[in-house]
Amino acid sequence: MNRLHTRPTTDLTVVTRGEVSLAAPDYARTKMLAVLDRLDEPVLAARVKLTQEPNHAVARPSVAQALVDLNGRPVRAHVAAATMQEAIDLLQDRLNARIARVRDHRDHREPHRHRGTAPTAWSDPGRDGHRPQRRTPGGDDPRIVRHKSYSLARQTAWEAVFELEAMDYDFHLFTDAVSGRDSVVHRDAAHGGYRLATADPQAAPVPGLPASTAGAPELAVADAVGLLDLSGVPFVFFTDAASGRGNVLYHRYDGHYGLITPAR
Repeated sequence: MNRLHTRPTTDLTVVTRGEVSLAAPDYARTKMLAVLDRLDEPVLAARVKLTQEPNHAVARPSVAQALVDLNGRPVRAHVAAATMQEAIDLLQDRLNARIARVRDHRDHREPHRHRGTAPTAWSDPGRDGHRPQRRTPGGDDPRIVRHKSYSLARQTAWEAVFELEAMDYDFHLFTDAVSGRDSVVHRDAAHGGYRLATADPQAAPVPGLPASTAGAPELAVADAVGLLDLSGVPFVFFTDAASGRGNVLYHRYDGHYGLITPAR
């Protein structure tokens, strides 16, 4: 006797911040379920956050984010647009792209497992045009408003690139599985692709992954703030003078700073 198997209802949460229209959460739910309901993998949880920025001078004030637990593998997408409907449409496309890359990595992982190389060449056409804009904090001097500390994953550099892609990050801090030193992979805005920076000055080159020549200077956090402001770059990777571990200080979209440190 044949039995009809139905997919369990996906646990999808939609939250809003700011003056988001009443119709937007239902529209986001419909678009996200169109992505999730066609998947073969179990979707353990999914969360969408819609943010409407109050500053009308911002060109892309509508921000949409999604975080999906795909059978234990988190997948994230993050976009901004002129309207919330456009942002949700872009989020659907971007989440589809993230999930496709996770599947591609899964399908190629076994033959590439011992070589530590990227199975495919990835590109993000138009990606920078759909990211939130960094703002000037109203009435406040920039300060560190978020400090994340966690145990860094021990990965090869190309595994770290995959993590960056799956989570839609601009950079990813990790512990290099070969050298044992804290390192960061990041997008190369000038030339496309990715770059690697490591706290190990003697680290062996990683084929296909250019290394940043700046390395990781030893700094106190206050000095890293000064360097971030002067350099104009989106983040600074440095070795903390107190702990000896690799840290990342970065510009947040709200105009303040975020700090990522390894848990001891």
